[in-house]
Amino acid sequence: MLSKIHIFGASGSGTTTIGKSVAEKLGYSHFDTDNYFWFPTKEPFTEARPTEERLRLIQADLLHVDNWVLSGSLNGWGDPLIPLFELVIFVYVPHDERIRRLKIREHERYGDDISLGGARHEATNEFIEWAAGYDAGISSRNFPKHEKWMAELKCPVLKIQNDKLDDSICAAIKAIKGGV
Repeated sequence: MLSKIHIFGASGSGTTTIGKSVAEKLGYSHFDTDNYFWFPTKEPFTEARPTEERLRLIQADLLHVDNWVLSGSLNGWGDPLIPLFELVIFVYVPHDERIRRLKIREHERYGDDISLGGARHEATNEFIEWAAGYDAGISSRNFPKHEKWMAELKCPVLKIQNDKLDDSICAAIKAIKGGV
């Protein structure tokens, strides 16, 4: 039985949305790495937790449930969690689609504050620029690093291209090792 699933990809690839959906359809608990990486601050995603604290918090949650889906990237800080994974799903979305999604998400989160002169304008532009460097290996979270990381995993790795979310992801998970 595959009961410990990690779903990751570039920012804007839909890992959180997919993770929540897969967890719901399978009756699993869902956790997202952003909730451990970042302190819950008034201005979100601005203050990172120390690595040791992230790991302590995430391990405490993961070790207390039998079936879970963990979404989001932990490459570079979450290697102690690798032995827990029974399946890793890498979600790839083409560059232009990811950036389009990210711009929509930023607008949904911050509204007009991301427009020129708005309080979030500069931060949003910096974030989009950082995310745009993924495929070329420019940003701190990037495709070459993810490829290297996946090559070193001992558990099965499922690579999907996600231009749209559908039930084929759950079907693919169920097909691996006889299903969940």
